[in-house]
Amino acid sequence: MPVAVVRRAVRETVSGLPREFWWLWTSTLVNRLGAFVATFMALYLTLDRGYSASYAGLVASLHGLGGVVSSLVAGVMTDRFGRRPTLLVAQVSTAGSVALLGFMHDPVAITAVAFLVGMASNASRPAVQAMMADIVRPEDRVRAFSLNYWAINLGFAVSSMGAGFIAEFSYLAGFLIEAGMTLICAFVVFAKLPESKPAPVAKETAPAVGLGTVLRDGRFMSVVGLSFLVALVFQQGSVGLPVAMGEAGFTPADYGTAIAVNGVLIVVLQIPVTRFIEHRDPRRLLVVSSVLAGYGFGLTAFAGSVGVFTLTVCVWTLAEIVNAPTQTGLVVRLSPVHGRGRYQGMYTLSWALAALIAPVMSGVVIDHFGAAYLWGLCALVGTVAGLGYTLLMRSLPPEESVASAVREAGPSLVRESGASPVPGEAGPSPVREPGASPVPGEAGPSPVREPGASPVREPVPAPRETAARPESASA
Repeated sequence: MPVAVVRRAVRETVSGLPREFWWLWTSTLVNRLGAFVATFMALYLTLDRGYSASYAGLVASLHGLGGVVSSLVAGVMTDRFGRRPTLLVAQVSTAGSVALLGFMHDPVAITAVAFLVGMASNASRPAVQAMMADIVRPEDRVRAFSLNYWAINLGFAVSSMGAGFIAEFSYLAGFLIEAGMTLICAFVVFAKLPESKPAPVAKETAPAVGLGTVLRDGRFMSVVGLSFLVALVFQQGSVGLPVAMGEAGFTPADYGTAIAVNGVLIVVLQIPVTRFIEHRDPRRLLVVSSVLAGYGFGLTAFAGSVGVFTLTVCVWTLAEIVNAPTQTGLVVRLSPVHGRGRYQGMYTLSWALAALIAPVMSGVVIDHFGAAYLWGLCALVGTVAGLGYTLLMRSLPPEESVASAVREAGPSLVRESGASPVPGEAGPSPVREPGASPVPGEAGPSPVREPGASPVREPVPAPRETAARPESASA
């Protein structure tokens, strides 16, 4: 591939995103580069502390339970107190609890602190996603979420390799290094990221958004339910696959070889695949990725060698690459501007619950029916999720594309009410005559709604069938 083409692709991938996004991206990358504890926790408890595998599983479950609890709490905090304070509290709490965990010896104390680590580490997710939605223009969000997901996997790939070397030297060093890296993230947030929470609006203009509002939002809760099904399938890569390969006579090194392809493919393909899907119909992408994930794991039932296991990992990894940014972008578009934290918290809850339930599900199915039934169940769940997305997306009203709104707005940057300005942007918006229609997407007072009306939402872009963008356009 010519160097000029590669340079243009990279430029289009990273251009047009605000400076605040890149500081948030840097914070995410640093955080994942220091994520050592999750990698060697089981080895630390069984080999270094001498506890049983059952106890290590209990600690992992309590860690996941902490994430379930904090999903909703952090979502409320994100809306009520702001994105920046929630991030700071979550990151400082994570640093303190991780460091404390390294010094715990009593089994009860270890489980209690592991629960706190799970709460603190998961609490930052609703705030990060809400802040990203605040500071990035709607037409750039899929790309932004994809870049953030890429940073997560790049950091995790590097930290996983480093965790082994650190564990050979000192497990405590791993705890302290992760705590220090998390404090660096908190410093980046404190020094470089301004608050992005939209300005409050009068209750007469837009109804208040609470957890009850989220639970009564049938369409959004359907997305959460479907996300839970897809997450159950993806979780089998780390819980069902190693157990099944072990029972089939493969070694831990064989599993490591197969699963390593997942991280490598995400790092290599996430950005180019996102460029390909960025302006395609998200409805179709979610259906295809759900079915592809289900049948990618379903094919594992026919795997008899490391090479075939690796091929199945390639299939469901491609589904993961497509699903992650598309799903997150859909969640943002279905969330009211002043309720993003609560909506993101509920979405995060679906993944936290899947992480809690998937190990139990895979263990029960493999023990009582065999691994082949687990992979068949994955194919069934993926198919159900795909059908669910098909039915759900039919109810989404076609609305004007955000990209079209940007073109019509001319030189003015289109933003939502209360969004942080893009650094370097020109001054205030032009003055309009009273009663004139605002530029699509421009900040301004929301129209008055009748009591009980639905919360303000962003437009869902109409499906676009073209795969490529004009070369002159900024990606």
